[in-house]
Amino acid sequence: MLQFPAWKMTLVVVICLIGTVYAVPNFLKTEINENWPNFAPGKRVSLGLDLQGGSYLLLRVDLDVVIKEYLEEISTDVRKKLRKARIGYSKLGSTETSVSVKIRKKEDFPASKDLLTNVDLKSDVEFDSNGFVKITPRDEALEERKLLALQQSIEIVRRRIDETGVREPTIQRQGTDRILVQLPGVDDPDRIKALLGQTAKMVFRLVDLSKSVNEAVATRVPSGSELLAPLVESASEPSLYLVKKRVMVSGEHLIDAQATFQDGQPVVSFRFDTNGSKRFGKVTSENVNRPFAIILDNKVISAPVIREPILGGSGIISGSFTVKTANDLALLLRAGALPAPLTVLEERTVGPGLGFDSIEAGKLASIIGLCLVIIFMVVAYGLFGIFANLALFFNIVIILGALSALQATLTLPGIAGIVLTIGMAVDANVLIFERIREEVLLGRTPISAIDAGYKRALTTIIDSNLTTLFAAICLYSFGSGPIKGFAVTLAIGILTSMFTSIMLTRFLIVLWLRGKRPSSLPI
Repeated sequence: MLQFPAWKMTLVVVICLIGTVYAVPNFLKTEINENWPNFAPGKRVSLGLDLQGGSYLLLRVDLDVVIKEYLEEISTDVRKKLRKARIGYSKLGSTETSVSVKIRKKEDFPASKDLLTNVDLKSDVEFDSNGFVKITPRDEALEERKLLALQQSIEIVRRRIDETGVREPTIQRQGTDRILVQLPGVDDPDRIKALLGQTAKMVFRLVDLSKSVNEAVATRVPSGSELLAPLVESASEPSLYLVKKRVMVSGEHLIDAQATFQDGQPVVSFRFDTNGSKRFGKVTSENVNRPFAIILDNKVISAPVIREPILGGSGIISGSFTVKTANDLALLLRAGALPAPLTVLEERTVGPGLGFDSIEAGKLASIIGLCLVIIFMVVAYGLFGIFANLALFFNIVIILGALSALQATLTLPGIAGIVLTIGMAVDANVLIFERIREEVLLGRTPISAIDAGYKRALTTIIDSNLTTLFAAICLYSFGSGPIKGFAVTLAIGILTSMFTSIMLTRFLIVLWLRGKRPSSLPI
């Protein structure tokens, strides 16, 4: 028993010190914490929505749009291949699940079969004797597209929310087409909903000058063009724009966008990547003195006239902006376009008062539970109970330090997990001390009784804690939201309680034995 190696002693002391250092920032004032040295841990435990208050949004990703765009890509590839091969076709179109086309001439059937078989390697292609071709993406290809769109949506939602300055948001996938967003500290989600509700697909297209808007409305819209409404209706802007459908430059080439001022008016400056700069420069060089429409989600922001070629890869978007709308547009462009529209399915707002009450109730429960455990251990085991209480104190400190280091979000169920851990933390000590008592009654010496008590109780302690740890892992794996919070604190508590109960209390008892060399045990 007295053979407690120096490396074990060092390990116990180092872990307790690290846990204390990581836990300390939680007890400092905000201004002190902000001035904390950069080399020192300064993170606090993140409070969940139920403790801090804030907004809860459940979003649905419209994956039907993703599949529709996928089929449109296949249609475009079919059109390009057939035109390049000079093969006549008709009735090119798509349904909800497939793309079809009719080859006009029978002599072109073999060549078209060779071309269209490889138009999309993840699709099945069917030909019939009448020249009809049907291209159907396989289920795995559709699922892959949907999963990719969902992952992209989560990442872009995260970027947009991070740009607003919301601290510690929770953004996670739920099911096959939903995104759960929790925004601690946000009590007015309207702006967030407005930012997330825009797909933010920006394109640059030429204005069609072959007809006026009035002529297009009265007669017919020219082929390859369409009528679009302005993003913001005002007396200084036309009610409609006649715009060519062909996209000259896509917003996916944007690498930066910032709100700024020009002539005292809020505008948005933007910058393209290398490829975007080349395309933008070419388009503006070839279309000097023509209006160039800047379109966001099929609505025209503005349609300025190109006065001279823009070769630097940057430009200005002007319009009827306020400072707020200019900032929001810049934010959307920086974060990128969503692959599919988002719909708010559920919205809840939690007031900070409820969270404050929950924290106070959790504190009270923790203090009462801690005091009862401390009193019981001292009354039942005397000096050894004091050792167990010291281990319990460091157990709580290490839990808090671990939550801070991992930046785990503490929720109300998480507090319940900590309270439960306080009671469980001394279980191992109770088992050890009871075994020591039994050995003393059998006539063993103090050192022999302590050594036998630790050895014989160890298997039981490991078994009981491992079964609880497996349960916590299952809760985290299959649960969601608050259940995961409970599982995290419970799992951390189990690991720290095993360390403090087996290692720390033994370390304290060894120090006492070496110093006192008692003839009997005060237990």
